[in-house]
Amino acid sequence: MSYEFIAITMFASMMVMLLTGQRVFGAIGFVAVVAALLLWGDGGSEMAFSASMKLMKWFPLLTLPMFIFMGFMLSESGIADDLYKMFHVWMGPLNGGLAIGTIGLMVVISAMNGLSVAGMAIGATIALPELLRRGYDKIMVTGVIQAGSSLGILVPPSVVLVLYGMIARQSVGQLWLAGVVPGLLMASLFVLYIAVRCRLQPNLGPALSKAERDEVSWGEMFKLLSAGLLPLLIFFFMTGLFLMGVTNLVESSAVGAVAATCAALIKRRLTWRVLHDTTRKTLGVSCMFMWIILAALCFGAVFDGLGAVRAIEGFFVESLGLGPWHILLLMQLSYLVMGTFLDDTAMLVIVAPLYVPLVGALGFDLVWYGVLYTITCQIAYMTPPFGYNLFLMRAMAPPEITITDIYRSIVPFVLVMILGLALVTIFPQIALWLPEQFYGK
Repeated sequence: MSYEFIAITMFASMMVMLLTGQRVFGAIGFVAVVAALLLWGDGGSEMAFSASMKLMKWFPLLTLPMFIFMGFMLSESGIADDLYKMFHVWMGPLNGGLAIGTIGLMVVISAMNGLSVAGMAIGATIALPELLRRGYDKIMVTGVIQAGSSLGILVPPSVVLVLYGMIARQSVGQLWLAGVVPGLLMASLFVLYIAVRCRLQPNLGPALSKAERDEVSWGEMFKLLSAGLLPLLIFFFMTGLFLMGVTNLVESSAVGAVAATCAALIKRRLTWRVLHDTTRKTLGVSCMFMWIILAALCFGAVFDGLGAVRAIEGFFVESLGLGPWHILLLMQLSYLVMGTFLDDTAMLVIVAPLYVPLVGALGFDLVWYGVLYTITCQIAYMTPPFGYNLFLMRAMAPPEITITDIYRSIVPFVLVMILGLALVTIFPQIALWLPEQFYGK
């Protein structure tokens, strides 16, 4: 039996297990361990142990629970609500201003949490009811929240980029810095689309009436501004210490977690319930990601041992005669297809052992490719029929928003995201400029 056939059998077995509804880490880890035992006997049992030790010794992994804790603390304590009130008051006078403010809220939530689920939950529960009450078009605002929440996996501290850095053996700090400019670019494209469309069709996003604006004094507006700026100060204080070299990556995440807790304490919102809910959710999400990383390391070790990566490289380059950019395009298309029924972490774990070494062998920058992968995941999140964000929105949206409305809402935003992906692909310095400035070429 050839190693290529064994690799294909492993991949097929894993996909079958995932389609039966098994947990991602269970399906991937089970296939990896069974394959190792069948191939190398008792010695194969050491692969899971070695992967566990590698995981436990990976120092940057400590950032994961810290940043997740920070995001949940700001969310559970209601400080995120203050942000939306700030955007609501300051952006309301513009046509589409509340939708633009929602994108701003999503950027900040992304910078506090690193997960798209958190942005979706806050947007659907806080922003969506207010936008509908203000007469905004339900299809447009549904798309706004889905697109804005997808920024959570691109804007640092992105948990997805932490996982990619672990699997691709790349610096998490460089990956986070590489995600800053593309993340802001994507948010700016969303804002530009909303502003232009609401300018052409004012009924889609009516501005606040003069009477409503007069109800809020300038003093109250600046009070809301100071309240809403608190999470921003936490984020810039945390990242500023890191960029100045005062703290390393893990220490910065600890600064963020402590600062968020102090902010909740100062605003008298740090109750036992908030602390309990924050800790419980942090533990659940952190353990889930650690199991996934462990399974990915085991699966990747078996694939490396089989030489599957070299076989796939030979198939694309020698057998099919494809060039590096053609192969890269096929990889991105495969992510879009898989994104219709898998989430970002599952896609990364399944194909990273194949794609990441191949990307390096083709001469592409792995930090830049991490950003391309993440943007492609954003698009896949919103692609019918089974995009991850589509079902999250369906579960959280009010009854008047149907699944048809949700599918229709994402079309223009997916096109905008494809434009953003094309720009980052054609001009790699959009992603690489900031890490090069900080870390050097």
